[in-house]
Amino acid sequence: MEIKPLNIGGVRLEGNVLLAPLAGYTDFAFRGLCVELGASLAFTEMVSCKGLMYNNENTSALLTVTDKERVKAAQIFGNDPQIMRAACESEHLAPFDIIDINMGCPVPKLYKNGEGSALLENIALAEKVVSECVKSGKVITVKFRTGVTEDKLVTEEFARMCEGAGASMITVHGRPRSAYYSGDVNTAQIAKAKNAVSIPVIANGGIFTEDDATALVEATGADGVMVARGALYDPFIFSKITRKTQLIGFKELIFMHVDGLKLIHPDRWIAHNMRKQIACYLKGVRGGKQAKIRLLSCETTEELKAVVSEVFE
Repeated sequence: MEIKPLNIGGVRLEGNVLLAPLAGYTDFAFRGLCVELGASLAFTEMVSCKGLMYNNENTSALLTVTDKERVKAAQIFGNDPQIMRAACESEHLAPFDIIDINMGCPVPKLYKNGEGSALLENIALAEKVVSECVKSGKVITVKFRTGVTEDKLVTEEFARMCEGAGASMITVHGRPRSAYYSGDVNTAQIAKAKNAVSIPVIANGGIFTEDDATALVEATGADGVMVARGALYDPFIFSKITRKTQLIGFKELIFMHVDGLKLIHPDRWIAHNMRKQIACYLKGVRGGKQAKIRLLSCETTEELKAVVSEVFE
């Protein structure tokens, strides 16, 4: 695919390959690595606006940033327009250049609460959420799905609503809520969104290789791509898509991720929480299956590194 700059509400990105917000994974250290590897923008894990306004400690921790992210982007979720705006105007989100609103998360907890993908069924409320957040003065973007079910697709209408309410970019995950993360990506629906608006449209879904990214852009006419699960298994996907030369290997990358977290987290916390991420990194690697089992008993980062070193030796 062609790598080109993006202008999002006056914020210039050097490229058009983005990292998706991934709950439980896109911590500040991982985002920094992906940016160094070629991602032009990386979003925080989705953050509850209500949690922010109640100064929830766990919620605030998700918003840690470093200078590795030249342009900083957070993703929020909620369904109360006033609370959403207040969160955008709060000191918690002050460091961020771009605020993305999650209107696509399919998990039952959010959906039953009228948040995430539930807003696809309430376009009037979704419009109020976007327009109020825009009034905060922040650059606002929206990530959403094609609909709740395959027989109730709202992509084109929702895209127009977002632009009309003041959003500066939209990202379309080419599946309905009912599909979660499986099945084919509906490229025709993403193309409809692209043809319906003048703001940048980013295509999301099913990108695990450079060829996947190229095919998605060619099929949809999108202005760029957002990589999600593909980055968990291979962060070097950003270098491959952008053709950016890398001098480090996978072992060095894993060590950098582990050590980066030491900025704010204690060693034992890192050892426990990196188990799942390293398991993703080792998918398909020779000896990885046995290493994943051994990772479960690691209590220190040095033990983690020892397991990783043995695999890559």
